[in-house]
Amino acid sequence: MKTLIKNFGFATVLALGAAAAGCAADAPGGGGDDGGGGGGDGSGSGSNQQLDATGKYSMASTFDIATNLPGTVGVVTNDFISATDDPDDPTKWVLQQIVNQLPNGTAKTLLNGAIPFVSGYLNDRVLQWAPDFVTTIVQVGNDFGDIAKHFGLNETLDATKAGTDYTATLTALGVHFKIDTVESDYKFADYGTPNVVAMNVGVQLDATGKLTIADHKMPLAYGKILRIGLDAAIIPLIDANATNLGQLLADKIDCAAVGGYINDALVSQFGFGPGASVMTGACNAGLQFGANAIYTKIGAIDASALEFDVNGTAKAVDTNHDYKMDAIQTGKWAGTLSYAGTPAPLSTATFVGTRM
Repeated sequence: MKTLIKNFGFATVLALGAAAAGCAADAPGGGGDDGGGGGGDGSGSGSNQQLDATGKYSMASTFDIATNLPGTVGVVTNDFISATDDPDDPTKWVLQQIVNQLPNGTAKTLLNGAIPFVSGYLNDRVLQWAPDFVTTIVQVGNDFGDIAKHFGLNETLDATKAGTDYTATLTALGVHFKIDTVESDYKFADYGTPNVVAMNVGVQLDATGKLTIADHKMPLAYGKILRIGLDAAIIPLIDANATNLGQLLADKIDCAAVGGYINDALVSQFGFGPGASVMTGACNAGLQFGANAIYTKIGAIDASALEFDVNGTAKAVDTNHDYKMDAIQTGKWAGTLSYAGTPAPLSTATFVGTRM
């Protein structure tokens, strides 16, 4: 019997999982594909004056980590589905959480030994105590997959002139998630997570409007990011009354009904039951314990950073003919994504930007 937290490849998974940014917002118009200023070089109609990239820009980067690191989405999904894939699930998983919360004694011994019998008893009544628990857990797993495929970072790029080139500070301010067709943004500061800053990053802008951002590292606390994704993005889409996994499980599993059924099953089998209220309390405590165990595994991911080691190229556009870069279009990141010292090449990774 698999349990919800068995083989929690979350650490590897999530390190594998996810990624960064992007509000794939359309790049600002005005410059067009010709680079902006009327001439094809984005620098102004008929002028040889080169664009100036000095300034601060809002950027959105989007990464498909599921493709970059094959199998990680499946691992995350399977970790959740493990609570529902046994013939006796989800009752076996729920019962095991209850057993774990009972004090040592007759009731715990009887229930632990009677799990197969009690599971069957509960399964006959599953539509009454957990009508959509299975589909809910599967949906959570699928939504984790969406986070890995459409992970975005909301960033700023602050560039200053250094000779003929530029030096920039890139700051990741938060994350962007896309789940099915729903997109949402979350600031790190709102969740007690510090911004991620890369300083002294080389930037070049040539006469054709090609913008080059030199190699730099963005190490992310992906466990914290997953917690944001689970609590703020995934769970509210599934259950508007829940803001964390414990609340979701409590809403989907009727512990009062479960407690009564378990006590009835023990009485019918052994002539003794500890009482419905005892089993109800153990059910409530067990679900919270199971949720906390999952969060602990997610938090453990941050023992190592999920590190983006990237460089980028894009098209600089002057939208108002003032010889200043106003928009960053068709940006593409190249490089690697690493967790715990294991790198993998980036697959699809894009970015756009707008002068602030």
